Amino acid sequence: MLLDNLSLFLRIVEKGGLAAGGRELGLSPATVSERLAALEAHFGARLLNRTTRSISLTVEGRELVHGAQRLLAETEELESRIRLGTQQIAGPIRVSAPSDLGRNRLAPILDRFLEQNPEVSIDLHLSDGFVDMATMGLDMAIRYGELADSSLIMRRLADNARIVCAAPSYLEANGTPGDPLDLAHHNCLLMRFGSDVDRAWPFDIDGRRKRVVVRGNRIANDGDLIRQWALEGRGIMRKSQWDVQQDLAERRLVPLLRNFEVEPIHLQVVMSAGRPQPRRVRALLDTIVAEFQPSRSDS
Repeated sequence: MLLDNLSLFLRIVEKGGLAAGGRELGLSPATVSERLAALEAHFGARLLNRTTRSISLTVEGRELVHGAQRLLAETEELESRIRLGTQQIAGPIRVSAPSDLGRNRLAPILDRFLEQNPEVSIDLHLSDGFVDMATMGLDMAIRYGELADSSLIMRRLADNARIVCAAPSYLEANGTPGDPLDLAHHNCLLMRFGSDVDRAWPFDIDGRRKRVVVRGNRIANDGDLIRQWALEGRGIMRKSQWDVQQDLAERRLVPLLRNFEVEPIHLQVVMSAGRPQPRRVRALLDTIVAEFQPSRSDS
């Protein structure tokens, strides 16, 4: 019963409420409250601060999130090994990735992995914003940029240039910028990351890194939508090379200002440092890394 209550607790935290967490498991609100009370009584501590509108983790609750994830992962791994044997890969894997990369490059990798490992299930979360791996119970997340959270470990996949580009139809109608400052006269498609809009694009100008403020009439927090707008000739965008490689190769998009690009950032897989990685997670990680090796990429 303790393991079931821990699983319910993690679902409540993930969904942001008792009722929502209970619905995921087919439980009534009264049952959820009773089981949460039993869990708090077991540990002798309040785990959640609850109001009529929201919940938040207490210090003890946050500690339990990490411990419960670790315990349940180990339990799942043990069950899979006993039920299916040590040579089989089985069980759920929860993955997060940027929306465009997830839909168009990662999803086919996951399809092939599932075909080869039919006892595995994938829960894919697509988001271009910040993701709390611990709260969401993620096994791994694919992200751009340097690792800031010291509680995470990473495995690098590839370098990643950010390429300014546009559809031929847009350039025919509006002209082609020859200098980053020319972007002031163009409609730029802007990404939103949480409350921040990516309006200051970095460039290498005369050997120095400088930011050019751009403007446009379309802003979105979904990278895939930004790319679709660019393909439709709506404006100029700045996008990761892994998202636009095929579009550039097939001339649906035209690269711009390549001589002014700043150094590439990293594309990497991140995982919680204190969480044991079941065999299925390690197998998927190895598969993803292999798919992004230079010999298999289009760069």
